[in-house]
Amino acid sequence: MKKILPDTKGHWGKFGGKFVPETLMVALEELSSAYKEAKKDKKFSEEVDYFLRQYVGRPSPLYYADRFSKKVGVKVYLKREDLLHTGAHKINNTIGQALLAKRMGKKRLIAETGAGQHGVATATVAALLGMPCDVYMGEDDIARQKLNVFKMRLLGTRVVPVKTGSKTLKDAINEALRDWVTNVRTTYYLLGSVVGPYPYPVIVRDFQSVIGKETRRQIRKLEGRLPDYVVACVGGGSNSMGIFYPFLKDKKVKLIGVEAGGLGLALGKHGASLNKGTEGVLHGAKTYILQDKDGQIAPTHSVAPGLDYSGVGPEHAYLKETGRASYYIVKDKDALDAFFMLSRLEGILPALESSHALAWVRNFSSNFKKNDVVVVNLSGRGDKDVDIVEDYL
Repeated sequence: MKKILPDTKGHWGKFGGKFVPETLMVALEELSSAYKEAKKDKKFSEEVDYFLRQYVGRPSPLYYADRFSKKVGVKVYLKREDLLHTGAHKINNTIGQALLAKRMGKKRLIAETGAGQHGVATATVAALLGMPCDVYMGEDDIARQKLNVFKMRLLGTRVVPVKTGSKTLKDAINEALRDWVTNVRTTYYLLGSVVGPYPYPVIVRDFQSVIGKETRRQIRKLEGRLPDYVVACVGGGSNSMGIFYPFLKDKKVKLIGVEAGGLGLALGKHGASLNKGTEGVLHGAKTYILQDKDGQIAPTHSVAPGLDYSGVGPEHAYLKETGRASYYIVKDKDALDAFFMLSRLEGILPALESSHALAWVRNFSSNFKKNDVVVVNLSGRGDKDVDIVEDYL
């Protein structure tokens, strides 16, 4: 892989770009310029680092899951993003983008959310910085994630139900974009994943890459070398890109992304855009998307609300096409089984999203070599999912 960064127009090969209304082109150029200036500003970096350490709780531990490892027959380390403030990796990005919004003079934050973790993380930083905030969320996701919805409201954020389309993450992003077009001068759209028009996939990736940077240092200290596998779930793709990115040049490290197989591989039953999707444009970027024969965006399903997005980040599409990362599918049942397995072996309730990555390790166990070392990004905790698990039982 010769290139890691996108070109000046935001393309990773044929993926990415900016497919947005003219109204938003100016806003995206403003965002690009502001981000480039912020990256060069030592004070901005120091401010982000301060909040990551003192407020978020970084660095997160890299924990050797001894009993889980013995069960699957390979050394498994868990990158414990579930231990961060708000319970997931999402706050790494919301801290960075909220400080960028403040630097740009924006007065209001908006966001979208599926599983609710990005919504909670955005509501948290909005409260921290004293900014009004609206979070768009599909009606179906609101019903499935009552705890996170209540948390957002407690933090002073208005949760806006989205009643159109599939009433999930795709539709929440649609509504957030409409809001941004209308209020672009005063409002900052705090996008939650490595999706959307350039420069968002780069901004989110950069703020989330703290996960992979820490993991490199930690695994070298613990094992004296880099891991053989780095495994993470993929919906839009922020937690996976965050841990993958600092390992891209290390060709011996296998990067494994795990998508939602849902109830099966018929269109509408899963969220596996990379494995079962086709090329198309969604939410301002060219990538792999789930669409029907007429090019209409297909409905999706996953037991994990954060994995039922109809597309995926364009850099993931590029990593798939170049072969630098491999992407697999895990069905609902296997993810739930892995949820129970980690809970009962390690005393850790993983998010159902992260449970897909754990399930891949368990399913793949017979293929590992004797001394392989596997790092799984435990991107969030499972408190938010206990109602879903209870219904399943």
